[in-house]
Amino acid sequence: MDRPISSPDAIPQATPPAKGGGMDRAVRRPRHQVMARRAVRWGAGAAAVVAGVMVWRMVPAAGTLSVRADQVTIETVRSAPFLDYLPVRASVSPLHVTYVGAVQGGDVLEVVARDGALLARGDVLVRLANPQLQLDVTSREAQIASQLGAVSAQRLALQQTRTSEESQLGEARYNLLKARRQLEIHEQLHGQGFESDANLQSYRDEAEYDSSRLARLEAARTQDLAVAGRQSDEIDREVLRLRSNLAVVEDSLNALVLRAPVAGRLTNFDLQPGQSLKAGDRIGQIDSEGQYRLDADIDEFYLGRVSVGQRAEAEIGDARVAMTVARVHPQVTNGQFRAELTFDAAMPAGLRRGESVDVRITLGETHPALVLPNGAWLEAGGGTAAFVMTPDGHGADRTAIASGRRNPEQVEITQGLRAGDRVIVSSYNSFKNFNHLSIH
Repeated sequence: MDRPISSPDAIPQATPPAKGGGMDRAVRRPRHQVMARRAVRWGAGAAAVVAGVMVWRMVPAAGTLSVRADQVTIETVRSAPFLDYLPVRASVSPLHVTYVGAVQGGDVLEVVARDGALLARGDVLVRLANPQLQLDVTSREAQIASQLGAVSAQRLALQQTRTSEESQLGEARYNLLKARRQLEIHEQLHGQGFESDANLQSYRDEAEYDSSRLARLEAARTQDLAVAGRQSDEIDREVLRLRSNLAVVEDSLNALVLRAPVAGRLTNFDLQPGQSLKAGDRIGQIDSEGQYRLDADIDEFYLGRVSVGQRAEAEIGDARVAMTVARVHPQVTNGQFRAELTFDAAMPAGLRRGESVDVRITLGETHPALVLPNGAWLEAGGGTAAFVMTPDGHGADRTAIASGRRNPEQVEITQGLRAGDRVIVSSYNSFKNFNHLSIH
């Protein structure tokens, strides 16, 4: 029958035989061997526990992505001067552009100027032919000439009436003067007794009649002068209108010869003899020579921040040139709007139309702020979240933040982070759907 073992470590031993007996003797293991076996068993158990903990720690929790350290770029939030500027790529454009169009339609008879030529004001560009217009102009000129003749006849009749009235007034004044002299003579004769009362009265009646007639003529003359003055003004206005119409008619014929409205360089001009033009067709443009501006197409994100009067600086050659935002076009095309910049001082020599220039537009004053590098990390969330490293440096948590102004090197952090925080600034595209990162 087997003997029970009192403990796991107990080792069955044979009962030592009696002295002089024939049975085998039991051998006891040394104590150090027993302790060694126990240490091995305990160490194996502890190793299993440690291995289990390590496996548990290596298995990511829900919403956690394991990332190698060499796959991310980490930067520290710091307080630094924020340079509030916007770099743009601008192109050289003429400061003033004047478009040239056909006022009257017609066929190109002769092309005088050439594209790219430097013109003075009034230089002939092209001559057109329009036979129908020439006939219309001739007919219209004849009509206006006839109307001017009728107006001249009205003016002559008015002058003749005025002359006739002045003649009648002169005659009435003479008759009154003569009648008064006769009355004075006969009054003297009446006083000496040589003239009867009845005869004297006839001279008095005649003088009164001439006086009354003169008064009526003068009153009528006053009224006629007022009417004649208005008529004369109307005639003058009619003459001016007719002459203006005649000038327009003549100009319509002169418009068949197209001239440069301003001095400058002719561009986009490509006409050929025999080509047909309609009234209003654009035939080219004249650019101001030696006077330029810069046109910059800017992302619509900055539409509310770029305004007229802001300062800018252009890099032309080895020089930095001061500029000013002169005009902002609010229309957005393909996600961009256009701003025009003018030079504050004399323009650098050697500028060419269409040349590209780097420009920095100052959007605000430089001031201290919490900043992070501007980079790919802003693309995923637009600056509303960031992965912030844990204190042990083996993980990162998505944290809500608020960002402010940006320039090509910096982005201003307004909420959610403190100076000294370590943030992943490489692209978030591969883990944008996770909230925690395990970095190893």
